[in-house]
Amino acid sequence: MKQALSSISLGVLSLCAAPTMVRADSVTDWNANAGAAALAACIAPSDDPLHESRLYAMLHLAVHDALNAIQRRSRPYAYDATAPAGTSPEAAVAAAARGVLVSQIALIGAPFPPQCASDGIAHAEADYASALAAIADGTAKTQGIALGQAAAAAIIARRANDGSDTPLVDPNFPQGTAPGEWRFTPGSPPIAFAAGWGQVSPFALQSAAQFRPGPPLAVDCGGKRPNNADGCRKYAADVEEVRRLGGDGVSAPSARSAEQTEIALFWVESSPLAWNRIARSVSATQGLDPWQNARLFGLLNIALADGYIASFSTKFHYRFWRPVTAIRAAADDGNPGTTADAAWMSLQPTPPIPEYESAHAVEGAAAAQVMKRVFGRDNIAFSACSLSLPAGSNCNDANALQRNFSGFAQAADENGESRIYVGFHFRDAVEKGLRHGRQIGEWAVDKTLVLQR
Repeated sequence: MKQALSSISLGVLSLCAAPTMVRADSVTDWNANAGAAALAACIAPSDDPLHESRLYAMLHLAVHDALNAIQRRSRPYAYDATAPAGTSPEAAVAAAARGVLVSQIALIGAPFPPQCASDGIAHAEADYASALAAIADGTAKTQGIALGQAAAAAIIARRANDGSDTPLVDPNFPQGTAPGEWRFTPGSPPIAFAAGWGQVSPFALQSAAQFRPGPPLAVDCGGKRPNNADGCRKYAADVEEVRRLGGDGVSAPSARSAEQTEIALFWVESSPLAWNRIARSVSATQGLDPWQNARLFGLLNIALADGYIASFSTKFHYRFWRPVTAIRAAADDGNPGTTADAAWMSLQPTPPIPEYESAHAVEGAAAAQVMKRVFGRDNIAFSACSLSLPAGSNCNDANALQRNFSGFAQAADENGESRIYVGFHFRDAVEKGLRHGRQIGEWAVDKTLVLQR
């Protein structure tokens, strides 16, 4: 197992195994292949969901545009063409996916070792060779390969110089000193993670700040902000909730139930990995064809990529402190409703990123909103596994634990709630993140890959 960021805790488990594949068509196959390549390249299931989300968005936009050139069903994103009659859809999808995967995984650099990119590329190339071997040689295959390559080249050119080369690790980022200001994570290396990701160009949003929520709750009960007294009381209640439910049970007792612990760990894994797996399983039950899947996964991953960009813009705009800092420093926060616990630690190591808002909540809500819009309803029941559960119960195990959901919004809400149980976020950040994510999902569906009538 490669631990690319072994000296840095992003608050997640590193598990380098391929996710369960639901076979339906070439689009969903390549969605699963992309997840496996991301795992091999070390960026999934935990260490870099930001580049992971961008990778999936680019791949699925190339796939969408390639299929759209064969049969126009929705508005192209980066490549607008008409393919020759008889072009192989399967070859086009494979070449489009391979073109994005190989080119973008090759860009993976510090702090990941070079072997990560090499292994990710090797995985993608093996999947590509297998996909092409299943397609009969001839003009249809040749035309499909050329089409896929052109679609991949178009999205690669469009995303060149989009700001995604921003450093992932910044040891010189200034931490705060006043109550409420973000500090480096106690017990972890003094760094900030991806402080510049909020400046990456969005895929659909007009700007990263388009739907930015207002400021976090007031920490102290003085000050001149409107409704400051109400805000500081809610803040105190949020701190107490995380203190009781989000601790590791070692540094301090935790009132978290066994199911709440399960929920906390279940949703720890990368949001792009988890929500794409969910989308594959739902797509299979709903009988989507490759063109419908191309649009579904294109919209889903646009929303997930923009969700991270927008949320990181919010996080580094407000730079609000994490629960682990707030609970330890509560004696000096100017709020009579909080209680200090100098030894408190979150259930999983807290990521080195400001707290407000919850990017996990943004991601889940954005994904759920896209699927609600694409499928036309929310109440589609599904089951899901996770790669961040302990060995013996995760997706790779014969008896993988499955959590059951009545619809997308229920799963998104539980995903958001999990960030309280794991000790990473206050309830206010979760609630604001859910609202922000729904706005991003709506915008993605309304403004991109619009169906042709």
